[in-house]
Amino acid sequence: MTQPRVAPGNLRQLGPFNWVFCRAAARTQGVSDMHIFSTLGRTGGLFRGWLHYSGRLMPFGPLSRKETEMVIIRTAHLRQCAYELDHHLRMGKRAGIDRALAERIMEGPDAGFGERERAILTAVDELVGDRDISDRNWDALRGHLTPKQQIGLVMLVNQYDSLATTIGTLRIERDR
Repeated sequence: MTQPRVAPGNLRQLGPFNWVFCRAAARTQGVSDMHIFSTLGRTGGLFRGWLHYSGRLMPFGPLSRKETEMVIIRTAHLRQCAYELDHHLRMGKRAGIDRALAERIMEGPDAGFGERERAILTAVDELVGDRDISDRNWDALRGHLTPKQQIGLVMLVNQYDSLATTIGTLRIERDR
């Protein structure tokens, strides 16, 4: 196991607000510490701004909870980010994603999805792989998503792609 480059913070390093938030989040997820939060929480106000932004994408974004979790699971899978997968496979269950569906999501857009889900998952693949969405798939998305949802989809994929980079670069340990 690789050591974290920045250790999770304690009460003094996180400050009272971030520390209480991290403890509550860990309890909600059933883990002793959510390393992503207790690490990023060391940035103080930046962490709180990031939480607000992240929360506006998930769980309060323009896509349904199930679609949001599908996007995050696919992004985490493509980025090989076990930390994100651990949490979002568990959270996905609450949004209606069982193990069989999760496996299909990880298999890819052509794993028996309807047109809407296929267009969304293809957009994830294109954004993570090419940093763009093809005109052909954008036209497909346009037929299923509102402009607000289209923008939210792009921002959601990029948020979790960026988060996978942060987790990997900082060597944040998986939660136990």
